[in-house]
Amino acid sequence: MVRGPDYLSNKVKIPGGEYLLKPLGFDWIKGSTKISEVLNNQNHRVRKAVDDEVVAGGRPFVWAFNLQIPCKDNYSAIAYFFSPDSVEEGSLMDKFLKGDDSFRNSRLKLIANIVKGPWIVRTAVGEQAICILGRALTCKYVFGANFIEVDVDIGSSMVANAIVHLAFGSVTTLTVDLAFLIESQTELELPERILGAVRFSELNPASAALYEPQSEESFETPQSPLPLRLWKSIGQGFSNLLHTGNQDSPTSPEAVNGSPVGEDGIENMNNTTRNDP
Repeated sequence: MVRGPDYLSNKVKIPGGEYLLKPLGFDWIKGSTKISEVLNNQNHRVRKAVDDEVVAGGRPFVWAFNLQIPCKDNYSAIAYFFSPDSVEEGSLMDKFLKGDDSFRNSRLKLIANIVKGPWIVRTAVGEQAICILGRALTCKYVFGANFIEVDVDIGSSMVANAIVHLAFGSVTTLTVDLAFLIESQTELELPERILGAVRFSELNPASAALYEPQSEESFETPQSPLPLRLWKSIGQGFSNLLHTGNQDSPTSPEAVNGSPVGEDGIENMNNTTRNDP
């Protein structure tokens, strides 16, 4: 649930509705050091696709949310989305992109649902958690002409660090829905709209691909080449970008090893209400 059109006066929330961004892909990767600025790496397949599309005359714009997991193997879970339309001048998205880090830190919101998992994890996190990321965690905003990447350092918070370590011990049994949005704080900005959402389902640490930031990327699992016109074929672009440890694994939202999902793929996101922090 998100803030409705009259939230400031009645605190009523409404279903999130259609997302502002379209799902593009997902990375479950690990590295020798903390993984960041992946879209500044011109060898990264998403960056290559963006550059190719620009050369072909397109105007793609990608949003990447990189959740840096604090552990010795430096895991990162990265969700990629793209904007199918130009950002409206003066809109909240426009203000977010053109504003400073202080503004972005005060607005970028994460809604997390624990769909399935051990009792101890569900108790620690709650059925639904809502967080302004920049207030709770250190966020780095990386900009390019055709992208924004948000590197979220989960280890920057002792509380978040403890919860993630607890959850990571059961990660192969967890199903978690995450929604990213820009918080509406004035009447003109309401109602809230979800940017995009992703589901983590039974992630296997052993399936994480190896990321090499300074050289040609070397992945442990083969990747299908990205089509040049992926921006006009969401499904094809998504299937080519999706990382799963097992190529034969099912691709339903409930079973996929991490996937961006559409509005209908989030269970309970629109049925559970909890006051914002």
